[in-house]
Amino acid sequence: MGLLINGVWDADATMIPLEAGRYVREPSKFRATITADGSSGFPAARGRYHLYVAYHCPWAWRTMLYRRLKGLEDVISMTVAIPNDRRHGWQFGDYPGGCAPDSEGFTHLHRVYAAAQPDYSGNVSVPVLWDRQARTIVNNESSEIIRMLNSAFEAFTDRHEDYYPAALRPTIDALNQRVYDGINNGVYRVGFARDQAAYEEAVDLLFGTLDWLDEHLGHARYLAGAQITEADWRLLPSLLRFDLVYYALFRCNQRPIASYPNLTHYLRELYQHPGVAGLVNLPHFVRGYYSIPHSNPGGIIPRVPMFYENWLSAPHNRAGL
Repeated sequence: MGLLINGVWDADATMIPLEAGRYVREPSKFRATITADGSSGFPAARGRYHLYVAYHCPWAWRTMLYRRLKGLEDVISMTVAIPNDRRHGWQFGDYPGGCAPDSEGFTHLHRVYAAAQPDYSGNVSVPVLWDRQARTIVNNESSEIIRMLNSAFEAFTDRHEDYYPAALRPTIDALNQRVYDGINNGVYRVGFARDQAAYEEAVDLLFGTLDWLDEHLGHARYLAGAQITEADWRLLPSLLRFDLVYYALFRCNQRPIASYPNLTHYLRELYQHPGVAGLVNLPHFVRGYYSIPHSNPGGIIPRVPMFYENWLSAPHNRAGL
């Protein structure tokens, strides 16, 4: 998929970090913070910041979701990458389903990284939160970006739901860690495993976590209890992609989400939450994953299952919990 090496794009370089056959995710490298009072050096402001995202990337999608949930679509602008093979990295331009040329003038995301740090070496990933005024990357870690969107821009929106309330933070943090290890990153540890032992270890953790979640959601409406929180929004992107992509392409085929009764109805409720369904771009979800040569060497892109959108839109039973 290519790497940026000392600020120059190398389309033939690849890096899937492994330890004893196990996939290890590379840490994000830009970790500054936007604050309401500007004490971080990056003050919240209307029109100053720009998001680079892709519909099919679950990490980027969670930032798109927060931008919508918090009513920040006229506060923070956004460019959506084309769901292609990424040989030349994330690319911007006209493509059906919400892609258009970048308003900042960049044709590829690696040019954004090089503009922020001319000697940058490493992966070039979405999401990216770009400062249009300082012409630099503020942050490329999705878990930190959604926290900023949750609280830093309260002066610019009339939607003041707090998805990371102080009283629930220890619970949310523990849930996030378990879901990240077992599912968010767990599906990649299954799909990118390079030996049988690593695969077996990862698939056991994945389905053990899904089994636990289904049992937990039998007596709790949301992960942290009666209130929807960040923990739910961090789990949702993985659930949406599971039966559609991970089940077959990443060999996560022990059982689909559709076979879990509580997870099924929980997923439907989150999908039907105001504003969410409009961000679920199924053709991008499928093409974005199946276009990657190391995951799908044959390059054949399957069709979106005809039933899937109707299945997500079917009635749920969560209101009674």
